[in-house]
Amino acid sequence: MRERREGLWTDLNWHLLVAERGSAVLAAASGSYLGNVNVGIIGYIAVRPAARSLGLGPRMRRALRRKFEADARQNRRSGLSGLVGEVSHGNRWLRTLVRREGAIALDFPYFQPSLGRKHKPVPFVLYYQPLDRERQSLGAAELRRLLYTMWRRTYRIARPLSHPEFLVMLRSLKGRRRIGQRVLD
Repeated sequence: MRERREGLWTDLNWHLLVAERGSAVLAAASGSYLGNVNVGIIGYIAVRPAARSLGLGPRMRRALRRKFEADARQNRRSGLSGLVGEVSHGNRWLRTLVRREGAIALDFPYFQPSLGRKHKPVPFVLYYQPLDRERQSLGAAELRRLLYTMWRRTYRIARPLSHPEFLVMLRSLKGRRRIGQRVLD
């Protein structure tokens, strides 16, 4: 936020959305738009348990998507290419995204980088929801650029290539031309 305030922000936009009723926070969502790869990354969507029947999760996701689409039009003068998200293995909501929204649960080992010194990188499933055209897979080179951008710009990892988990991801893509749908649990 400080970089943005100083006018140093380029094609990276971070969004934090909050749903309130009166003074109570019912839901929150965050995400980043990455202009160099023209995707929006869903950081998180959290809904209070008592408010889960109100459809706030999908509404917060749609609101983030609208923010990312506006960012793409402003920065690139074109539409948003896709949405990306990280979810736990076995996440039931991912099945819905794949079935209803055309998301691709990418078939490779993905790690969210460590979010602190006392934490280890977390194995997740990375999904890509194409928005500009129907797709069944991503090219390996496109996925490598996306991973590097996420780690370097979203997570602010200064040297992703010095992290063992990042190298595991890159090695898993070696020799592959396309990365398609993984088998969901």
